[in-house]
Amino acid sequence: MNYKKGRYSSLIKPLFSFIDLVIINMAVFYFEINLKNIYVFCLYISISWILIAVKNHFYEVHRHTRLIQITPLLFRQIIFFTIALYAFIGFFKQPNISRLALGEYLILVFILITIFKFLTTYLLKKYRTVLRGNIRRVIVIGDNEKVRQLIKTFNTRLDYGYKFEAKFSVKDESFSLEYCFDYIIENNIDEIYFSVSELSNKQINTLIDFADNNLRELKFIPDNKEIYSKKLKYEYYDYIPILSIRAIPLQEPVNKFVKRLFDILFSICIIVFVLSWLTPILAILIKLESKGPVFFKQSRNGFNYKEFDCYKFRSMTPNKHAHLAQATKGDLRITKMGAFIRKTSIDELPQFFNVLFGDMSVVGPRPHMVSHTNMYAQRIDKFMVRHFVKPGITGLAQISGFRGEIETDKDIINRVKYDIFYIENWSLLLDLKIAFQTLTNAVKGEEKAY
Repeated sequence: MNYKKGRYSSLIKPLFSFIDLVIINMAVFYFEINLKNIYVFCLYISISWILIAVKNHFYEVHRHTRLIQITPLLFRQIIFFTIALYAFIGFFKQPNISRLALGEYLILVFILITIFKFLTTYLLKKYRTVLRGNIRRVIVIGDNEKVRQLIKTFNTRLDYGYKFEAKFSVKDESFSLEYCFDYIIENNIDEIYFSVSELSNKQINTLIDFADNNLRELKFIPDNKEIYSKKLKYEYYDYIPILSIRAIPLQEPVNKFVKRLFDILFSICIIVFVLSWLTPILAILIKLESKGPVFFKQSRNGFNYKEFDCYKFRSMTPNKHAHLAQATKGDLRITKMGAFIRKTSIDELPQFFNVLFGDMSVVGPRPHMVSHTNMYAQRIDKFMVRHFVKPGITGLAQISGFRGEIETDKDIINRVKYDIFYIENWSLLLDLKIAFQTLTNAVKGEEKAY
């Protein structure tokens, strides 16, 4: 039995939490908060900070964590810390505390903690990339496309701090787990990755026993059966472990409220400041070019597969195929004005009324015509997962190059992959990023916007 050597990595989280505690305590002395006992206050805020951080997983920032994932942690930490801070007034019956000074203290703490959090994350990434420090040595067992993609990530994303040492192919006649174990011990390997589809249950159990007995981290690569899920939800029913195929953040009441609030505020701003003056202008131009209504209404499937009327500015001459056939390149049904508003995505703006009414969201999987939804639901695996959340005016798939006409099944398969990734990894910052990228793409114009 050979145990791996310890690393200084284990000291990073305690060190960062200690520095944060120093910041929130030292900042107290810069303000006239009018406290009866400053040391009781410091003890209170220190305990509160740690308890909130544990619940919030504030220090669970891993080497593969993206910066966009850190920002929600910061906001949640500060929001709950603010609540705890003002609760101190009533809990310890100190009505003479200066609320203004307390607010100024919170602003300073938020700024300092944010700077420290991002700075340390950046410096750690540079430390791994440039100096090759904080490295974890890894091996991979298996040989398939996902294994090769993972190895490429290890070799290209140096900021992750992984050093790929070897790949062991199960298909080789000379392959044996015993040889892998000897290599792991002799080369002081930290983490073992294996393809779950290439090993038998007996081999997996042997691998687990070895990792447990030798204190190595073991991680598996899912099989290639087109399971697009990124996250598995792990729960206990009494003492029985249960795995759910996916966790959906927008099923949480707080997240649902935040997204709905964002949708309402964003849609009101667009309706008041853009559609209020743009609609009359477009109405005149659309009417001058062709007869028919200004708005086009089409039934589409939304949340929980429920049908709703989706609104757009009319971009085609009225035709009997409008609800059945998708627009194609060079489509003769599209008017000159229609070509312009489609190219710039202006034709989608009336959907902000759908957002305000609650049928849609600003960001989410794009809704399809009912006839297309029924067709793809039968042909494309996991297609119906898109209906776990409200459809959006724009989405991750659209800014990733999968908008407009669906020419082959590959287009819709890729769209579904991006949609499922969005559903499982939703955050308000991701919504903002997608909305900003959509605006940028609309200004530049997109190849498939026709």
